[in-house]
Amino acid sequence: MNSSNTSMPPEREEIAEQVFVALGDPTRRSILAELAAGGPATATDLAARLPITRQGIAKHLNLLADAGLVTAEPGERRRVRYRHRTAPMRVAQLFLAALARDWDDRLDALKVHLDG
Repeated sequence: MNSSNTSMPPEREEIAEQVFVALGDPTRRSILAELAAGGPATATDLAARLPITRQGIAKHLNLLADAGLVTAEPGERRRVRYRHRTAPMRVAQLFLAALARDWDDRLDALKVHLDG
C-alpha cells in the first residue's frame, strides 16, 4: 500500500492496510456493525444475532482485534466481551483522504495541461 505521495508514516499505512483487510469481509463488517449498534457483546451474543457459529464469530473477532478494530474486555464468569474501536478506522480514513488529494492534484494538473 505504499503510495509515494501520501505523507503518512509507515506504521499508519500498516494500520490502514490491516483495517482494509479486516473490512474486506462482509461477516466482519456485520460483526462491527452489531458492536457499533448494540455495544459490547460476547461471541455467543453475536452468534445469536448473526447467521454464523460462535466459533466462526470468534475467528473473525481475533482478526478484528489484530487490526485494532475491537478490544476484548474480561467479563463475569470468564466471558470476554468485545467492544468496537474507531481509532484504526480514522487512520484508514486519513489514508484514503490523502490518497484522494493525491489523485485530485494529478487530475487537476492533467486538466490544466489538456486545457492549456
